[in-house]
This record gives sequence, structure tokens and C-alpha cells, in this order.
Amino acid sequence: MTDSVIQGLPRWTLAVPPLAFVVLLVSWGRGLGVVLLILVCLGLGAAVIAAVHHAEVVAHRVGEPFGTLILALAVTIIEVALIVTLMASGGDKAASLARDTVFAAVMITCNGILGLALVVGSLRHRVQGFRVQASYSALTVMTALVTLSLVLPTFTTSAPGPQFSSAQLAFAGITSLVLYGVFVFIQTIRHRDYFLPVSEDEAAADEDQHAAAPSGKTALLSLGLLFVCLISVVGLAKVVSPKLESAVESAGAPLAVVGVVIALLVLLPETVAAVRAALRNRLQTSVNLALGSALASIGLTIPAIAIASIWLSGPLVLGLGGKEMVLFALTVVTSMLTLATGRATLLQGAVHLAVFSAFLFLAVSP
Repeated sequence: MTDSVIQGLPRWTLAVPPLAFVVLLVSWGRGLGVVLLILVCLGLGAAVIAAVHHAEVVAHRVGEPFGTLILALAVTIIEVALIVTLMASGGDKAASLARDTVFAAVMITCNGILGLALVVGSLRHRVQGFRVQASYSALTVMTALVTLSLVLPTFTTSAPGPQFSSAQLAFAGITSLVLYGVFVFIQTIRHRDYFLPVSEDEAAADEDQHAAAPSGKTALLSLGLLFVCLISVVGLAKVVSPKLESAVESAGAPLAVVGVVIALLVLLPETVAAVRAALRNRLQTSVNLALGSALASIGLTIPAIAIASIWLSGPLVLGLGGKEMVLFALTVVTSMLTLATGRATLLQGAVHLAVFSAFLFLAVSP
């Protein structure tokens, strides 16, 4: 590998992705002893940090909002593959896995990631600005997707329980894919300027202008290493899930907590990237990451599950319960009020984190 290709890439960012993948290969399908568990945890943390670095390299090369879109899509595609694999091998126990994972992703991104970015950014910059057009566009699509895919199955009558019939599932899958495709078109082509960081972020803008963009070969290398990191993150999260499941069962908590913890681990790269962007006074990038990840999770998972249901046996539970619907409604209302003015302070971040804390607490103590 020539020096021109790796220019601008610290040596550790080149070493971490293959090492984390090796840890994944060594630990896959094995019981975790103390030493192997420590290695898995170290590999997971290092892969998250390296993934964020390579995502930023790619983002610097292609510009916003393509950089945040690449990170959100990469994580979601791998996450969807993991969900389908687990559902194929889990039988009836995995009937609600897709629903639980997607809903957890929505709560984590719209309350956890967004709230943390708002708090961290406002502590350093007091008040931060973002574009209302972009934020409201993403929130509108997210609300429609969750309602059509996860709320309606609770009230439909063609199939028993909170499930869609085959025709209804096909309709939900096509609608989700179309809406997400239209949103990506708006984000990247038709109204790309809506999703760019606001012009008053002068310090961040100056920093980007003076930093030389990486070469095409360097960006391609970072893109490849980003995918290796994300595969390692998702895979290592799956590896530690039996230990998490045992700990949850020992504590007497609901089994759904395992899905929440895995979702938290899988979404770590977006979380770190969003917080770093907020610290640099680029809150629009944080909002793009948070809401974009939620949209990608729904817009890609539901169509994938609809296709996989052709060969998957067993029920597919998609409808949310009453508690989850209340939390979702609270999230939508809170997000509307937060995103209405284009300005954010510590208070809005604290409210989102309070809603996220309620979600975590009620997951453990329903």
C-alpha cells in the first residue's frame, strides 16, 4: 500500500478494522471466557472509534449530506442482514425481533443520539442552529413510516394479533421503500442545500475549508475499512448477546432488553459521530445522523422483512403495544417542538434525554 493512499490516515485506523474482524472470527460461535470477553469488548470499542474516523474521511471527500447518509445506510444494511439472519434461525421466539429492533432504533436515534448531541453541543456553544426544512422533512417521513409499519398492525383485522396480512405487509414494505427513496432523493439532489450545516457555523466551515480533502484512493480505502468496522461492530454485538441475555435473565428483566442493548451497541458509531459534530458546532450534521438513521432503519428493515417473510416460518409481530405508542407519540410531539425554531439549547436536549431514559427504564421495568 503506497504512502499516497494512506496519507491522512493514522496508522491505528488502518490496523483496528482487520484486528477487530479477526477477533470476530475467533469469537464467532464460541462460548466467551473472561479473556475472550475482554478482547471482544476492546475490539467492539476500537471498531466504533475507527468507524467514526473513516466515516468522517469519506464525508470530507464527498461532502454533506452524503457523508452522514453513507454512515447511516452502511450501519442499517448490516443491521438488517443481522435481523433477517436471527429471525431465520430464531423461530417463534424471534417473531417480534424486527419490531423491537426498529422501535428501539427510533427511540435511540430521535431521543438518545439527538438529545445527547443537543446537550453536549449546547454546553460548549450555548445555542446552536440547524435548518428547519431538513429536520421537519425527516421527522414527517419518520412519523409516517412508523405509523404505517408499526402502529397500524395493532389495529388491522385481516390477520390475528398485531400482525399484517401478506397483502398488507407487501403494501407497507413498498410504501416504506418508496418514501425512503424519495427522502434520499430530496436530501442528496433536489433540496440538498436544506441538509447542509448552517452558514453561521463559521469555525467549523473554516476548518473544513482549510483542511485538504483526502484523495479518491484514500476515500475508497476508508470506505472499505468503514464497512469492515461496521461488520465487526454488528458481529461483535451479536457475539456478546448471549452474555447479555444471561445477565438479563439473571436480573429477572424482560428478554426485550437484550434487543435494546444490541441496538445501542450497533448505533454507537452514529452516536459518537453525532456528538463530535455537535462539539464542532455542526448541529445540522448531528440532526442528519439521528433522523437519517431512524429513517434508514425503518425504510430498509420493513421491505427486507416483507421479502424475507416469503421463506420465513412462524408469525411476524409488527404492531406496537400501548406503552410503546405513548412513547412514540411523546417523541413526535417533543421532536416537533424542538425542531420548530431552528435553534436548540440545553433544555431541549434534557427533555429528549428524559424521554429516552423513560424508554430504557420501562424496557427494564414494564
